[in-house]
Amino acid sequence: MPLALYALTAGAFGIGVTEFVIMGLLIDVSADLGVSISAAGLLISGYALGVVIGAPLLGAIAGRWSKKTLLMSLMVVFTIGNLACALAPDYWTLMAARVLTAFAHASFFGVGSVVATSLVAPNKKASAIAIMFTGLTVANILGVPFGTWLGQAYGWRSTFFAVTAIGVVALAVIAALVPKDKASDDRQEEGSQGVLAVLGRRAVILGLLTTVLSWVGVFAGFTYIAPILTEITGFSEAAVSPILLVFGGGLVVGNLLGGWLADRRLVPTVVASLVALSVVLLAMTAAIHQPVLAVIAIGLFGAAAFATVSPLQMWVLQKAEGAGQGLASSFNIAAFNLGNAIGAWLGGIVIDHGPGLGSVTLVAGLVPIAALAVALFAIRLDKRSAETAALACPAE
Repeated sequence: MPLALYALTAGAFGIGVTEFVIMGLLIDVSADLGVSISAAGLLISGYALGVVIGAPLLGAIAGRWSKKTLLMSLMVVFTIGNLACALAPDYWTLMAARVLTAFAHASFFGVGSVVATSLVAPNKKASAIAIMFTGLTVANILGVPFGTWLGQAYGWRSTFFAVTAIGVVALAVIAALVPKDKASDDRQEEGSQGVLAVLGRRAVILGLLTTVLSWVGVFAGFTYIAPILTEITGFSEAAVSPILLVFGGGLVVGNLLGGWLADRRLVPTVVASLVALSVVLLAMTAAIHQPVLAVIAIGLFGAAAFATVSPLQMWVLQKAEGAGQGLASSFNIAAFNLGNAIGAWLGGIVIDHGPGLGSVTLVAGLVPIAALAVALFAIRLDKRSAETAALACPAE
């Protein structure tokens, strides 16, 4: 794989740390800024909202920019945003800085996916996307624990200063390694009119809906992993972090496996990954009552969750086609994050107003079935369209 891919991985690593490290620093942030832990938790929601807003906003503003210029500009936004987080004098300034930083998220992964696929042969495109997303998985395994330790030892601001430094390094690596490309007038579709054009395509809408539903299931389960392990399985709080390393290992394996399979047979991989995600989540409902089975299930959950990422991203890229790919790809990253937000809310509803904590994975496992139904419907429509086209243009 070309070195430019690993430059994208570096950027993905930094963004991944920024998104998730705040979870381990909520107590420190709340104490320092004088807000409740629940208010500090809204910094996570604010970031997710920034991702969703940033996709169409930056897609409309930067429609005619070259991809390399856009990637570098996004890393500048990311770096400035993290520096602002580190220097924030109060809660609302920190919230604004988090939202600003999140603007770079969807567009970076969206445009990065397009760039990644352009760097490799056609039969390695999904694997290229998976390699870029490896930065996100490594951020969860190594970056977030280290960032949490750093923030607890030297103050939460030190973590954001460290991530700012990562942004500077990623910017330099992207500038050095990602090949130049030219901005062209035919990329007008990615401007403000392109937002409506891309969203108006039925195949793209169904792809985005599949992504949202699949990750509602993922985050309905993942958000409450810690209380499930301590209150249902019976692990101590000290055991949660090592078990989450098992989850992180599953993320890496599932991410690379999903990309490898998608390069060979994209549509069957999309279907199979959604089935696997649902089966694992449903099986966890029983597994969480036995410590050994729970740990195994956590690893499988991580693998099944990220096995969906590159196939779904590649699927939406295919449906978008042409100049609209970058914008559609960014929207799909926003769709993942919208699923994250809805999933966390759904899990909370199950706990507070439903059957309770022990049933979270059961409900979470049902949602990917809805995603599967949407995917199968989209596949059926594609088949009908192909048959209609074949009848309209019979072979000579």
